[in-house]
Amino acid sequence: MVKGLTFAAALALAGCQTAGGSFCQISSPIRLSAETVDHLSDPEVADILAHNEKGQRLCSWKP
Repeated sequence: MVKGLTFAAALALAGCQTAGGSFCQISSPIRLSAETVDHLSDPEVADILAHNEKGQRLCSWKP
């Protein structure tokens, strides 16, 4: 009984783990079509630009 509860608790906790790794390991450039960009708000464009510039700086992404 105790083994079963311990196993169930371990499985439950394993499901709560977050993805690990550096920015370069878990991220990729955000590439959008011109049509999609036309429909974004200015803050959304700024966020995507900041993300891609960070990737250029840290991960050597090409523009």
